[in-house]
Amino acid sequence: MKPRRALSWIGLHGTVVLVAVAVGFPFFYMLTTSLKTIAEVYTVPLPWLPERPEWGNYVEAWTRVPFGRFTLNSLIYTGILTLGEFTMGLTCGYAFARLRFPGRDRLFGLMLLTFMIPGVITLVPRFVLLKELGWINTYAGLIVPELSSIFSTFLLREHFRSLPQDVFDAARIDGAGHFRQMLQIALPMSIPIATTLLLLGAVAHWNAYLWPLIVTNTQDMRTLPIGLQALKYKTGEIPQWNVVMAGATMVLLPLIAIFLAAQKKFVEGAVQGALKG
Repeated sequence: MKPRRALSWIGLHGTVVLVAVAVGFPFFYMLTTSLKTIAEVYTVPLPWLPERPEWGNYVEAWTRVPFGRFTLNSLIYTGILTLGEFTMGLTCGYAFARLRFPGRDRLFGLMLLTFMIPGVITLVPRFVLLKELGWINTYAGLIVPELSSIFSTFLLREHFRSLPQDVFDAARIDGAGHFRQMLQIALPMSIPIATTLLLLGAVAHWNAYLWPLIVTNTQDMRTLPIGLQALKYKTGEIPQWNVVMAGATMVLLPLIAIFLAAQKKFVEGAVQGALKG
C-alpha cells in the first residue's frame, strides 16, 4: 500500500503543479513582456526575461491613450454595477426565501427561465430602447440595463432558505421587521456567499467588452478593455506588444489585489455555493 500511496501522492501533486504552471504561464509572459524592449519582443528565439527592465513601457501605455479616463470609467461602471447587482440580488433573494406572497414560487420559476435566454439576443432591443431614451454614450446607458442579476438572486435565495428559522423567529419577537432581519441577521450570516458574489461581479464587469463597446461611441466613455484595444492600434502598424502588455498588467493588478484580499472568504463562499447547488 505504501508504494501505491506514494505514487498516488506524486501523481496528485504533479497534476497540481502542471495545472499551476499552465495557469500561471500567461501571467508570467505578460509581466515579462511588459518589461522588454520592442527588439526583445520580436527576437527569435524569444528571451524568457528582459536584459534590462523597461519601466518606461508603463508610462508610455498610460500616456499614449487616455488611460486615466478609461480607468475612471471602469471604476464607475464596475463599482456601481457590482454593488447594484448585489443589492438587488440580496433584496430579491431574501423576499423569495423568507416572505410569503401569492405566486412566489411561480414568479421565481419564471425568473429562472431567463437563464436560458442568451444575452446576445437582447443586445439589439436594448440598444434601440436606449437610443429612444437618449442614453447612448452615457453612464445610465452603460449601467441601468445591466443592474439585474438572476444568478445572485438564485444563490442568495437558496442560502437564505438554509439559515435556521429560530434566529428569525427570535428577531421577530424582539420587534425586528424584515428589513432589519435581512441586514442584521441574514447578511452577516452570509459573508462568504456575499464576498463570492461581489468578487465574481467585479471581475465580470471589469473585463466586460461587448456591452460597453456597443453603448458608447467616444473615448471619454470607453472602459479599460476597449482602451487596451485602442492602445494596440495606437502603437503603429506593427503592434508594440511590450506597451500593450504593460497596459494589460495595469488592468489586471487591481483584480489580483482584490482576489488576494478576499480569497479566504471567496473559497468559503464557493464551497457553500456548490453545496447549495
